Amino acid sequence: MDIIETIKEQIASNRILLYMKGSPNAPQCGFSARTVEALMACGERFAYVDILSNPDIRATLPEYANWPTFPQLWVNGELVGGCDIVTEMYESGELQALIKEGATAPAAE
Repeated sequence: MDIIETIKEQIASNRILLYMKGSPNAPQCGFSARTVEALMACGERFAYVDILSNPDIRATLPEYANWPTFPQLWVNGELVGGCDIVTEMYESGELQALIKEGATAPAAE
């Protein structure tokens, strides 16, 4: 399976997916840490991919997503954005609604 197919499969099979540096318990950058904090505060489970241990994904995802930076939050197959967007959405209450909806929606196909 080529790397684009792997990325598509990850996005399709996880309702809430975070591409980040490190893991939720041990983020490897401040942006990933802030994004995880906002996501965890929403109270729903989410999947993650550590791009530091997946260099092919790290190299390919920005082009695929047309989004140059990490972390990247995907909900129901759609790119939500990075740290700033996620943080702003959390502060406004939009993220909680999106994550709750994402957790209960059927998986993207």
